Amino acid sequence: METFEDFIGQIENPEQQARTAEVLAWVEGTFPNLGKRIAWNQPMFTDHDTFIAGFSVSKKHLAMSPELVGIEAFSAEIKKAGYNHTKMLIQFPWDKPIDYDLLRRIIQFNIEDKAECTTFWRK
Repeated sequence: METFEDFIGQIENPEQQARTAEVLAWVEGTFPNLGKRIAWNQPMFTDHDTFIAGFSVSKKHLAMSPELVGIEAFSAEIKKAGYNHTKMLIQFPWDKPIDYDLLRRIIQFNIEDKAECTTFWRK
Protein backbone atom coordinates (compact mmCIF):
# COMPACT_ATOMS: atom_id res chain seq x y z
CA MET A 1 0.00 0.00 0.00
CA GLU A 2 3.03 2.26 0.22
CA THR A 3 2.51 3.29 -3.42
CA PHE A 4 -0.93 4.68 -2.61
CA GLU A 5 -0.31 6.26 0.82
CA ASP A 6 -0.09 9.86 -0.43
CA PHE A 7 -3.23 9.45 -2.55
CA ILE A 8 -5.20 7.99 0.36
CA GLY A 9 -3.87 10.67 2.72
CA GLN A 10 -5.31 13.40 0.51
CA ILE A 11 -8.89 12.13 0.88
CA GLU A 12 -10.51 14.51 3.36
CA ASN A 13 -13.45 12.39 4.55
CA PRO A 14 -12.14 9.77 7.03
CA GLU A 15 -14.79 7.19 6.09
CA GLN A 16 -14.05 7.58 2.37
CA GLN A 17 -10.35 7.42 3.12
CA ALA A 18 -10.82 4.15 5.04
CA ARG A 19 -13.03 2.63 2.33
CA THR A 20 -10.57 3.55 -0.42
CA ALA A 21 -7.68 2.09 1.57
CA GLU A 22 -9.71 -1.08 2.18
CA VAL A 23 -10.52 -1.57 -1.51
CA LEU A 24 -6.98 -0.86 -2.71
CA ALA A 25 -5.55 -3.21 -0.06
CA TRP A 26 -8.04 -5.89 -1.11
CA VAL A 27 -7.01 -5.60 -4.77
CA GLU A 28 -3.34 -5.70 -3.78
CA GLY A 29 -3.88 -8.77 -1.59
CA THR A 30 -6.12 -10.59 -4.06
CA PHE A 31 -3.90 -9.89 -7.06
CA PRO A 32 -0.38 -9.62 -5.61
CA ASN A 33 1.27 -9.94 -9.03
CA LEU A 34 -0.27 -6.71 -10.34
CA GLY A 35 1.92 -3.65 -10.57
CA LYS A 36 0.91 -0.53 -8.67
CA ARG A 37 1.36 3.08 -9.68
CA ILE A 38 -0.16 6.53 -9.47
CA ALA A 39 -0.92 7.94 -12.91
CA TRP A 40 -3.30 10.72 -13.91
CA ASN A 41 -3.62 11.37 -10.17
CA GLN A 42 -5.24 8.00 -9.46
CA PRO A 43 -4.18 4.61 -8.16
CA MET A 44 -3.76 2.07 -10.95
CA PHE A 45 -3.04 -1.62 -11.16
CA THR A 46 -1.18 -3.01 -14.16
CA ASP A 47 -0.10 -6.35 -15.55
CA HIS A 48 2.99 -6.57 -17.80
CA ASP A 49 2.76 -2.77 -18.16
CA THR A 50 -0.82 -2.80 -19.42
CA PHE A 51 -3.68 -1.10 -17.58
CA ILE A 52 -5.96 -3.41 -15.59
CA ALA A 53 -7.89 -1.08 -13.27
CA GLY A 54 -7.81 2.45 -11.95
CA PHE A 55 -9.64 4.04 -9.03
CA SER A 56 -10.77 7.57 -8.25
CA VAL A 57 -12.86 9.25 -5.59
CA SER A 58 -15.68 11.73 -5.74
CA LYS A 59 -18.08 13.17 -3.22
CA LYS A 60 -20.69 10.48 -3.92
CA HIS A 61 -18.70 7.36 -4.79
CA LEU A 62 -15.50 5.43 -5.27
CA ALA A 63 -15.07 4.86 -9.00
CA MET A 64 -13.29 2.03 -10.73
CA SER A 65 -12.29 2.00 -14.38
CA PRO A 66 -11.70 -1.31 -16.12
CA GLU A 67 -11.87 0.34 -19.58
CA LEU A 68 -14.93 0.13 -21.82
CA VAL A 69 -14.52 -3.59 -22.60
CA GLY A 70 -14.64 -4.43 -18.89
CA ILE A 71 -17.74 -2.30 -18.39
CA GLU A 72 -19.52 -3.83 -21.37
CA ALA A 73 -18.69 -7.39 -20.31
CA PHE A 74 -20.22 -6.87 -16.85
CA SER A 75 -22.85 -4.16 -17.45
CA ALA A 76 -25.84 -6.31 -16.49
CA GLU A 77 -24.10 -7.60 -13.37
CA ILE A 78 -22.99 -4.12 -12.37
CA LYS A 79 -26.58 -2.88 -12.60
CA LYS A 80 -27.93 -5.99 -10.83
CA ALA A 81 -25.53 -5.31 -7.95
CA GLY A 82 -27.08 -1.85 -7.63
CA TYR A 83 -24.23 0.20 -9.06
CA ASN A 84 -24.32 2.78 -11.80
CA HIS A 85 -21.77 2.97 -14.55
CA THR A 86 -20.76 5.20 -17.40
CA LYS A 87 -18.83 4.07 -20.47
CA MET A 88 -15.60 4.11 -18.48
CA LEU A 89 -16.43 4.07 -14.74
CA ILE A 90 -18.24 1.88 -12.25
CA GLN A 91 -19.58 3.96 -9.37
CA PHE A 92 -19.50 2.33 -5.92
CA PRO A 93 -21.57 4.61 -3.65
CA TRP A 94 -19.95 5.32 -0.30
CA ASP A 95 -23.07 4.13 1.55
CA LYS A 96 -23.26 0.70 -0.13
CA PRO A 97 -21.05 -2.32 0.46
CA ILE A 98 -18.52 -3.32 -2.20
CA ASP A 99 -19.38 -6.48 -4.10
CA TYR A 100 -15.89 -7.95 -3.91
CA ASP A 101 -16.82 -11.01 -5.93
CA LEU A 102 -17.91 -8.80 -8.82
CA LEU A 103 -14.80 -6.66 -8.46
CA ARG A 104 -12.61 -9.80 -8.50
CA ARG A 105 -14.29 -11.12 -11.64
CA ILE A 106 -13.92 -7.79 -13.48
CA ILE A 107 -10.22 -7.55 -12.63
CA GLN A 108 -9.64 -11.21 -13.51
CA PHE A 109 -11.42 -10.65 -16.83
CA ASN A 110 -9.09 -7.77 -17.65
CA ILE A 111 -5.99 -9.77 -16.72
CA GLU A 112 -7.05 -12.62 -18.98
CA ASP A 113 -8.43 -10.45 -21.79
CA LYS A 114 -5.26 -8.34 -21.90
CA ALA A 115 -2.79 -11.22 -21.50
CA GLU A 116 -1.41 -10.65 -25.01
CA CYS A 117 -1.87 -6.87 -25.01
CA THR A 118 1.32 -4.96 -25.76
CA THR A 119 -0.04 -1.45 -25.13
CA PHE A 120 -1.10 0.31 -21.93
CA TRP A 121 -4.67 0.86 -23.14
CA ARG A 122 -6.66 -1.43 -25.41
CA LYS A 123 -6.64 -0.34 -29.05
